[in-house]
Amino acid sequence: MKKFAIIDVETTGGSPGSSKITEIAIFIHDGTRIIDEFVSLVNPETEIPKFVVHLTGITDQMVATAPRFFEIAKKIVEITEDCIFVAHNVGFDYGMIRSEFKSLGYDYRRPQLCTVRTSRQLLPGHESYSLGKLARSLNVVVDGRHRAGGDAMATAEIFTMLFEKSGRNLQHFIQDEINPSILHPNLDIGALDQLPEKTGVYFLYDETNCLIYIGKSKNIKKRVEQHLRNTSGKKAVEMRNEICRIEYELTGSELIALLKESKLIKKHTPRFNRRLRTSRFTHGLFAYEDQRGYINLTIDQLKNRIETPITTFAGITEAKNALHKITNDYELCQKLNGLYQSSGSCFRYQTKECMGACIGEEAAEEYNRRVDAALDHLSFTSPSFFILDKGRQRTEKSIILIENNTYIGYAYLHFSELKRTINYWKSKIDIQTEDRDDRSIIQQFLRKNTEKIKTRTFD
Repeated sequence: MKKFAIIDVETTGGSPGSSKITEIAIFIHDGTRIIDEFVSLVNPETEIPKFVVHLTGITDQMVATAPRFFEIAKKIVEITEDCIFVAHNVGFDYGMIRSEFKSLGYDYRRPQLCTVRTSRQLLPGHESYSLGKLARSLNVVVDGRHRAGGDAMATAEIFTMLFEKSGRNLQHFIQDEINPSILHPNLDIGALDQLPEKTGVYFLYDETNCLIYIGKSKNIKKRVEQHLRNTSGKKAVEMRNEICRIEYELTGSELIALLKESKLIKKHTPRFNRRLRTSRFTHGLFAYEDQRGYINLTIDQLKNRIETPITTFAGITEAKNALHKITNDYELCQKLNGLYQSSGSCFRYQTKECMGACIGEEAAEEYNRRVDAALDHLSFTSPSFFILDKGRQRTEKSIILIENNTYIGYAYLHFSELKRTINYWKSKIDIQTEDRDDRSIIQQFLRKNTEKIKTRTFD
């Protein structure tokens, strides 16, 4: 029978590499109930910052006589032996405990389960999956928020719900530790702990210091670990076995990561990035006017066309999904858009969702106005504008400049600079040379993130 160690730690800061534990709570859960527990303040042997004291209520005086981590380390190892390590945002709590053990020269490893990830899949539809907000929406009382015991107990109650919801089988959500014996002997397995769970571009090198793969991710650490666990094919295993060194560059913005990844792959042509050495966009949307004066939309492979597409897609499935959405959103005709083969009317006309352009009932001029509106939606909203996105840290934003329908480059601005003039923003841009994929990457990103992304237009 599996046992689960549900754990929460309070710390002096937000980074495992530079913070220390001030409190730990461990509840051993058998899937039905808590069968053992260990809760203790911990002397971090360093001053607790004031903002942390304000958040947790844990003061230097409270931990002055508490045991230091090395004094409870054996207890932690013993009580969590043969357990799955469970936490809400497990990467943080697990990383903190591993960091503390690493300072003692001990390699602490356990399989992990994240109740954030598991809740998103088994309990969908919640506005937020932070512990406090999720607990409230599930009517779970948190007795002592931002204290290890209270947060761990709330996590345990949520875990019980998840265990029952899964049919008492959470195996799919358990992440096994990476087995060092299957990796290249020169890869420093400890360096994986220092990888950030943030957005950016990462670089994988072999033993000759040759760059063999470039990737991007919203969670660099998680994505790299996936590579190191990957046994899905011969190429995946071959690459995993050759990885000796890992580097990364934070971007904050997923769009900047996409643009950098595309450009760097073309520049360095890493051996395991073969598919992306050329354009990732294979299909385009094209428009033509038929003999009756109606604008028809069609999807085709880019290699079959000389003319410039309205927009491009990474594959036929993405292209068809986009065309179906355009057709639905703008009440266009399935038949004219090549989505319904018929000698008469289209299916949407039969359900009264098409106004009859397919059989000439709607005037071409009226129909074409909606097609033009749809095509405007696919194009940039303005010839010149900035895209505002996440920064590399909380005190900044990233900006991506589109000017005269051309991608110019990007920059990072401190919050205090966001009120400055357009010319100031332009002066900060790291100028890039637009290549064949940049425009398509930006269009695709904007299509997928319409509700989330803010822009600043200018003439």
